[in-house]
Amino acid sequence: MASNTELPKDEKVFDITIIGGGPTGLFTAFYAGIRDASTKIIDSLPALGGQLTELYPEKYIYDVAGFPKIKAMDLVDQLVEQANTYKQTVCLNEKVLRLIKREEDGVFELHTDKMIHLSHAVIITAGIGAFTPKSLPAENVSKFEGNGIHYYIDDLKKYTGKRVLVVGGGDSAVDFSLMLQTVASEVTLIHRRDQFRAHEENVKTLYQSKVNVKTFFELKAVHGEDHITSVTLQDNRSKENEQLEVDAIIGSLGFSASLGPILEWGLEIQDNGIVVDTRMGTNIPGVYAAGDIVSYPGKIKLIATGFGEAPTAVNNAKIYLDPKSKLFPGHSSSRKE
Repeated sequence: MASNTELPKDEKVFDITIIGGGPTGLFTAFYAGIRDASTKIIDSLPALGGQLTELYPEKYIYDVAGFPKIKAMDLVDQLVEQANTYKQTVCLNEKVLRLIKREEDGVFELHTDKMIHLSHAVIITAGIGAFTPKSLPAENVSKFEGNGIHYYIDDLKKYTGKRVLVVGGGDSAVDFSLMLQTVASEVTLIHRRDQFRAHEENVKTLYQSKVNVKTFFELKAVHGEDHITSVTLQDNRSKENEQLEVDAIIGSLGFSASLGPILEWGLEIQDNGIVVDTRMGTNIPGVYAAGDIVSYPGKIKLIATGFGEAPTAVNNAKIYLDPKSKLFPGHSSSRKE
């Protein structure tokens, strides 16, 4: 990477720059357009949509208002179309490394691994930060990771006619299992306990499905030469082992998240999140945050929550940019096309 003095600079100063192009970031961009703010989105991933695009494009989302269920990629497509109602600049494959507020004019410099961006206000919607899936704790796992063992489903058709083992007890594990049963010849879900962390209704649907649910079981070893052929499962009550023939494994034990460079920006951090007030403002004037990355008492990490926090952040950023403007601009349905 070039040193900061060698980085090219975009000399245009945007009203609002959004760090993170996931669902909350996209809705933030749309709402910034409603407030007539010039807007830029910067995201480290190669495509908009955040985790929904990168990890769960085939997964159904059930907790977005107005949609009984919607496939993650379809939700992203709708959010992108909505954001494009207003013009914004999008910079992908760029990781923001430094956030500097210039003393002379209060303009923020955002130094990425590619260039320097300028903005009057910043809204951070970076989700849970940089995330990596937790590896399966079993023998021979590393040999098959990416070649039979996967941690998300990007194309459901890959599993057509296959025998698939899903490992985990959260929402993703349950959702993946229910998705896979529509194409796989056999789906087995193992969880080390008999209590699931997933939504109750989804667990009920799981037990009514064709998925073979095995609780109190853990993955001990993976077998095969060039491809996975079987696994060893252990009943953690009796310690007895059993063999199961499989063609693929989906590990769904969660992710390790890190805020990375954000930790060095001078923001108040708590519980691996950015502390915000009721305006979604941080301890740095002009910097706001919304979505899973924020921390406050009673915070619930849902897409729907982020959608609610985004307008609060934008409207208060608008007041920061122009103290004479209204905090509440009126309902969007009252605006002319």
